[in-house]
Amino acid sequence: MPSAMSQTVDNKVSILVLQHPQEQDRVLGTARLLCDSLANGRVVIGLSWRNLAHALGEAAEPRDWGVLYLGSTQTKGQTSPLVAIDGKGQPLPDQEAARAGLKGLIALDGNWAQAKALWWRNAWLTKLRRFVVVPDGPSLYGDLRREARPDAVSTLEAVALSLQVLEGDAAVREKLLVPFRALLAKARQEGVRDSKRDRRVRR
Repeated sequence: MPSAMSQTVDNKVSILVLQHPQEQDRVLGTARLLCDSLANGRVVIGLSWRNLAHALGEAAEPRDWGVLYLGSTQTKGQTSPLVAIDGKGQPLPDQEAARAGLKGLIALDGNWAQAKALWWRNAWLTKLRRFVVVPDGPSLYGDLRREARPDAVSTLEAVALSLQVLEGDAAVREKLLVPFRALLAKARQEGVRDSKRDRRVRR
């Protein structure tokens, strides 16, 4: 269910977040926050799945889905925050055609090492269309969460940028950022930094 502070985004392009098990307990994680704000979004937790249909829980054609790629790319000169690339990390010549007919997008949720582990453990991801996000600024996390790369953004921020392009509506991004900004504001007010939730039972 969406939080009271967020507006549900009726996204046509479905979002599937593959979350590393060690990420699910992060206090400032965004995967659940993201999917609670989407009409068509889900989070699945694990390390490997047999194929797209197994991860999604329903039949799906790999050619209709894309994945946010983590590897090195050459996106210099691209004006869109979402760039379709080939297997060598080079931007495809016809970006519009690369996005045409896309029914779903996968994001890998975890820190840099965890996300890479998800990529290498699921070879079927290489059969999907590849996209990279080109952020227009640093993550809203600021100093609340350290990332391995200075250009890294949260899963929510990456998907928000992607849907802004895929849905053709800049308002989509802003709607998705509302609950994230609220989460970070509360964390700063309470002096909370990102850490793992303590699930131990207290007697």
